[in-house]
Amino acid sequence: MPERDFISALHKRTARNYLERVERGDKAACASVAREFGREYWDGDRKYGYGGMRYDGRWAPVARDLIAHYGLCNESHVLDVGCGKGFLLFEIKKCLPGCRVRGLDFSRYAVENAKPEVRGDLDLGLAQSLPYPDFTFDLVLSITTLHNLHIDDLAGALAEIERVKREHSYIVVESYRNEREKANLLHWQLTCECFFTPREWEWVFRELGYAGDYSFIFFE
Repeated sequence: MPERDFISALHKRTARNYLERVERGDKAACASVAREFGREYWDGDRKYGYGGMRYDGRWAPVARDLIAHYGLCNESHVLDVGCGKGFLLFEIKKCLPGCRVRGLDFSRYAVENAKPEVRGDLDLGLAQSLPYPDFTFDLVLSITTLHNLHIDDLAGALAEIERVKREHSYIVVESYRNEREKANLLHWQLTCECFFTPREWEWVFRELGYAGDYSFIFFE
């Protein structure tokens, strides 16, 4: 269960004004809207979430790194749990046209407004109840999703990832290493339910039986 970083360079490309999200309005009310994971979260005002999630190719380097590291090929099967609009899966398909990809997301809006090229490969559902047979996927991904679950649902989601993967899995969650990063995370987040340090996350992974790779994003 090693820590591997494929995502921090992408995460650090986005500038964030942590205090503005708190000072701009009623953050609790904004978080309630965000947790519906509807249009406002994906494509509404920045105070509710992404402020407009539009394809710009930024996931291409991540896709290439994942393909190289996990030895994916045109015969591989890949699942993205919490796929959003499917941008990462689209980039994997661009590199490996024969690769079979599936994405799952809780948000009907995200699935219905996904990248057209992969929209038919996406399913509406819950991470803790994956609608796929055992040992289906060569690689199961879950990037910046699982920290949005309560601990009981997190346990179910990790068990499901272990159930449906044939070989590899890689998850990314939000975390903090010091008081400044904790404050920034609390100021910025809208949907996070699990607030753990890396050491605590690693304990959770061991206790819940997750045996795949992982990494963290920090709000520095």
